[in-house]
Amino acid sequence: MNARRPYRSDVSDARWALIEPVFTAWRARRTGPGTAARVHDLREIVNAILYANRTGIPWEYLPHDFPPYKTVYDYYAKWEADGTTRQVHDLLRDRTRRAHGRSREPTAAVIDAQRVKTSANVAETSQGIDAGKKIKGRKRHVVTDTLGLVLAVLVTAASVHDTTGGKLLLDDLATAHPTVSKVWADGGYQSSILNHGAGLGIDVEVVQRPRTEGFEPLPKRWVIERTFGWLMQHRRLARDYEALPQRSRAMIHWAMANKMSRELTGESAPTRRIETDMSATTA
Repeated sequence: MNARRPYRSDVSDARWALIEPVFTAWRARRTGPGTAARVHDLREIVNAILYANRTGIPWEYLPHDFPPYKTVYDYYAKWEADGTTRQVHDLLRDRTRRAHGRSREPTAAVIDAQRVKTSANVAETSQGIDAGKKIKGRKRHVVTDTLGLVLAVLVTAASVHDTTGGKLLLDDLATAHPTVSKVWADGGYQSSILNHGAGLGIDVEVVQRPRTEGFEPLPKRWVIERTFGWLMQHRRLARDYEALPQRSRAMIHWAMANKMSRELTGESAPTRRIETDMSATTA
């Protein structure tokens, strides 16, 4: 890596050691014209992606001591398309679960959706209006485990109903994590998602909001609200700037990879936990 002053978003030696084998293996598999001249340090490419993810700047505003922004974006797009980004994310999630004394595969999950406005570069065909929230943009349909770690993500136009996106997300969840047999959802999901889940062998339970006034963390569901809070710490996710929905999903994976790698190496303070009635047997 070139000598330069570090940025706060740079990966440390310990964090890089967690994910370096994935990128080394990726580069080793690359063959064909143009692959022999490997000029750029993969760690610097990762640092540049995390810099954009954390600060929210456009790609072309990357500092000049990073590789050229077009090169960085090319790697970002390739890693999203061939599954490398998700591989890194899933590796860190598995290690984080084990660090918390959990098994590699979860048995319970939480589902919810987050609406975000889009930037001017997002095509009209890729966004919509959520009539209930009165937000024009996109919707992030997310499933997490009971630690708040992301299991599946789907990005759609904001006009797509939570239940519609939720059904597609349950399909992905059942394929990627067949051990999950329980999912908690909020009252915004229609009863048809319960039937859809049952067809996949998943018991979907709707957690109703309390009738009391004021803020109160919802049992079993607060963990995914905290996950959305983690995502919002990355300014690139405060609004959806990505032209393609799948690149938006990749930004979420990078944000969670950043969070998990810091936790695994002890480079971030542990999140204050709220006691709930979640059973350790449904983790």
